[in-house]
This record gives sequence, C-alpha cells and structure tokens, in this order.
Amino acid sequence: MDLLISTLSETPPHTLLAAFVALIVFAFYSLYAVLHLIAPKPRPVLPSEKTYITTTPNGTATRQLPCWHDRWLADRQASEARAKNDDPTQLDIADTGSIEPAEVRMSVVFPAYNEEDRILPTLKEAVEYLDATFGRDPHPRLQYSSKATARARSPRRHIQNAPRDDVSGYEIIVVNDGSKDRTAQVALEFAREHGLHDVLRVVTLERNRGKGGGVTHGLRHVRGEYALFADADGASKFADLGKLLEGCEEVVDGAHRGVAIGSRGHLVGSEAVVKRSALRNFLMRSFHLVLTILTPPATSRIRDTQCGFKLFSRAALPHIVPYMHAEGWIFDIEMLMLAESAPAVPVLGHDGAVIGSSPGIKVAEVPIDWHEVGGSKLNVIQDSIKMAIGLAVLRASWMMGVYRRRLT
Repeated sequence: MDLLISTLSETPPHTLLAAFVALIVFAFYSLYAVLHLIAPKPRPVLPSEKTYITTTPNGTATRQLPCWHDRWLADRQASEARAKNDDPTQLDIADTGSIEPAEVRMSVVFPAYNEEDRILPTLKEAVEYLDATFGRDPHPRLQYSSKATARARSPRRHIQNAPRDDVSGYEIIVVNDGSKDRTAQVALEFAREHGLHDVLRVVTLERNRGKGGGVTHGLRHVRGEYALFADADGASKFADLGKLLEGCEEVVDGAHRGVAIGSRGHLVGSEAVVKRSALRNFLMRSFHLVLTILTPPATSRIRDTQCGFKLFSRAALPHIVPYMHAEGWIFDIEMLMLAESAPAVPVLGHDGAVIGSSPGIKVAEVPIDWHEVGGSKLNVIQDSIKMAIGLAVLRASWMMGVYRRRLT
C-alpha cells in the first residue's frame, strides 16, 4: 500500500488523469459489451406462430393472423430507406404512430402457459362482460353509454386517431405459450360451446417464450381500437375493464395515445395482502424500492407495475410493441418505460389550434378489485431475484444505448 501511494505521488498529474480517463472508457465499453451478451433479445417469430385456430360451425379452422405490426415494419423500413436518400419531405414512421384502422372495438389478449385448470372461469367472466358491453357484431348496433365513449365522441376534443364510431364487437386472442397441457383444447371447447366462431382465436407458440413474449406476440396482432392484456388466472375482476377505459380516455393525448393499468396499490395493508407471507411482502416492498431507484420519473411513481390487467389505445401500440425486448416477468416495466419515452405530439386547443406539445404517453393507474388465485407459477424468491437483476440490465441497456427506439 505504501509503495502504491509513493508511486502515485511521484506520477505527474496529467499522467494520472489520462490513466483515470482510460480506465473509465475501458469500464464503459466493457459494460457495453457485457450488456450486449446478457441483455434479452426476442427470438424470431416462427411461421406457424403467425396462424391461429378458431372454431367454425363445422369444427375448427386454421387461418392466417392479421398483423398490424408487419405492415408497420414494412412502412418503417421504407421510411428508413427514404431517409438514407436524404428526402426531407418524408416523415419517420416511428414518430407518426402509423397503424392500420381498427376492425373491432376491443381486443383482449390472454397469455397462457399450462392454464387448463384456471382459464375456463376467466373466459366465462370475460365473455359475459364483453358480450354485454360491446356485442359480437363488428358493425355498431349497440348505443354506447359509457363516459369514456361519450368523451371520445365529443367534437371539442380535436383528437387525431379518435376511436371510430363505425366499429363495435370484440376479439379474444389466447396466446398458448408452448403449454404442455390442454390449454388450447379447453379454450376451443369453450369457444364451440358459446358460438365464439372467429371471435376467440388460439395462437400457439411452438416454444415457450415467457409471459412478456406471449403478450407482445398477441398485441402485434390485435384488431381493436383498444387492446387489453389480462392474466389467464382471473385474479382481476374483468368488469373493471370499464374503469380502465375511462382512465385511458382521461389521459389520451392529441394523437389519442393512452395507457391505463390496473393497480393493487390501494390494497396494501388490506386483508388480501396482510395474509400473504412476510417474505413475499418483504420482497414486494424491496422490489418496489429498486424500481423507484432504477426507472425514469413517471414509471417510478407508479405504485403497481406488475398487475396483469393493462389497456392500450390503438394509437399507443406502435410506440411500444415494436421496441419490446423483455420476454420474462420484467416486461411490464419495459412497456411503461417505452410509453414514457414515446415521441411528443401536438396539444390542440378547443378550436383545434396547436397550443403546445405532449411528451410521452400518459399512464392512468386505476384501482381495481383483485384476489389471489392458487396455482401461480411465480417462484417468490427465485423470480424476485431474477426480476431485480432483469430490471438493472433493462435500465442499463436503455441508458447505454444497447436498446434503442429502433427495430428489434
């Protein structure tokens, strides 16, 4: 130690400074290289995963999935090619939120891995609510009376990409994430019994991707003005979708981009949470502390990032879904970070004039009813550690440019 101190004291200051800078640069590029090796990268979609199975009056049929993401991808690549030719008149597709028009009012994505014992009650509750609220006909025959729809139709909103009045109906996409049980068969049997022909669609992934991969795959193929993903265990009350719709309409910006997420934050201290093990509650609070430290401001203020009940307006999807990397439990946080970092859009006054700009996509956190359901595949200790590490890798990857707002 004395020798080291003596050597440092005898070394010229400019040499020490150069050595320090070199060390910092080496550490930066070393971390950058390590992140490139360990940061999650979504696997390519296989051909069979771009089809779905649905019931028909005569049995079942396999059909090609409609995919707004493929069209967006082609447009994005074309816009990048034009940019290389220095054409200043062309807009970057990534900033416009370009997406195909909706065909139904609501899309629901259920990621499902070995859920044959839990998915049936969830589907029953969902279909009962969706039938009563949206109907199955994609052409409007119902008179919507919700506050959310009334606000969306208001001529004073001057909102671009406002929800169309000429579509109704819904679709359910069950993403069978490489299940080894009868999840797909149970869903199709339910569809046949309830006449959900081409309304309930089962997409099977050949290999398990994780919950995040399943949700992302489903959202790439939704046709709705709004898209909800919900856990297949039915822990959230499906009727609370109405609250999410209203919450989303409260925060939509001038391009009708908005996100609403179900939250269990109000249940902290309630019997439902207190009865959980002390270890689980400790890990929950610890993870939230890490989340607050590592995520950007708007995301860090959200009390419950992990609730599996999240709603997106259609216009918000192109700013989030194409840039997803995480396929495990941490994917919720990446979605919220992407929403926060979305490009700004103009803010319009009551007369339609531009009065400012709105950066990012706003997220409404909506209290919902929730109850714990047995059979969870979450390993409390192991997955909590994985989530903390995954969050650190995710944040570092965005900060250091390993992840960018570019094609994945």
